Amino acid sequence: MVDATVGVEMPGKSAMQAVEQVTEQGARQGAKRGTVAMVAGEASGDLLASLLLEGLHARLGESVDFAGIGGRRMMEQGFVSHWPMETLSVNGYVEVLGSLREILATRRAIRERLLAQPPLCFIGVDAPDFNFGLEVPLRRAGIPVVHFVSPSIWAWRGGRIRTIARAVDHILCLFPFEPEIYARAGIPATYVGHPLADVIPMVPDVAGARTKLGLPDDKRVVAVLPGSRQSEVRNLGATFFAAMARMHRMDGNLAFVVPAASPPLRAIIESHALDHPELDVTIVDGQSHLAMEAADVVLLASGTATLEAALYKKPMVISYKVPWLTAQIMKRQGYLPYVGLPNILSGRFVVPELLQDDATPEALARETLLQLNDEGNIAFLREHFTAMHETLKRNTASIAADVVVDLMHQRSVR
Repeated sequence: MVDATVGVEMPGKSAMQAVEQVTEQGARQGAKRGTVAMVAGEASGDLLASLLLEGLHARLGESVDFAGIGGRRMMEQGFVSHWPMETLSVNGYVEVLGSLREILATRRAIRERLLAQPPLCFIGVDAPDFNFGLEVPLRRAGIPVVHFVSPSIWAWRGGRIRTIARAVDHILCLFPFEPEIYARAGIPATYVGHPLADVIPMVPDVAGARTKLGLPDDKRVVAVLPGSRQSEVRNLGATFFAAMARMHRMDGNLAFVVPAASPPLRAIIESHALDHPELDVTIVDGQSHLAMEAADVVLLASGTATLEAALYKKPMVISYKVPWLTAQIMKRQGYLPYVGLPNILSGRFVVPELLQDDATPEALARETLLQLNDEGNIAFLREHFTAMHETLKRNTASIAADVVVDLMHQRSVR
């Protein structure tokens, strides 16, 4: 494991006390020091940002407003979203073209707003293609910029680090090997751990999760997560349900639970369920964590959810499908042989990945049932994922908030 903090001197006691004193004075007087602007572009970023907001509220109290672009979880923390987050929730080179005009218009609008009314700090949460294009002019204008979640420059698009150097004052890294990469490029970076490792219990409560979701206790449970974007569910939904039907024919003692990230996605998922009335399937609104916690095995789309499944210590099968042209572009830029975070963090395949043409209903069903029935592999994954969980558990919200507040203090002193 590399040093947890590279390229940054953590705030001294006197500096932190000065920030706290200003914060306490502002809170007592009922005055607002200003606004911290944030932009999150999809469900996973909304979750990560909401956890960071908890840490910032603990440090700054009521002395600062939080606004920009965010989702439901952020707004539950008092965040004001001036534009709908769904505008940015598009993935893939080809898929983004249909929404490009609206995305660029949104970025132009928020840039003009923030340049006209400069915030105390700007925090871009993931969504690198959108946020880096916004962060460069903001930083050039003297606004402190923090980016939360390092893009996968170690996996693909390594040339992006030059853009990051222009865009950010500090980058918050979720994984321990990342700060060393940024240190070589002279970019201040801090390993903050993964906030989900603080939220997800070290030992999952399988029985409790099943009770909360109303799942049967006399069947084995397969959690199926086809993605949190419409493009993902449209690409994978029919294939996943066909795989579920094949699993049902091979093992009649299975119950399936499918979380829907939004009402539009629920409508797509329900349409697939109607095509397979033979399945014992429960569709839930959100609650993806409960679904994974309740499961014996997980079939899911590549993305943050794969790490969440690992933190719940679950065997899994990772899949993904994108249009042909997007796949060709990604293939040419790929540096690693795997796409799932559990495999990337392990440096090897510890769970199977079935992508593109390999993601057939037959192959997905076969591999999922193998994961479900291999007791030796289940025991290995439980031990391996527990060690991964311990590495990523670092009180992320507090460490990340300290970095943000210290940067704000440094700029205010200047």
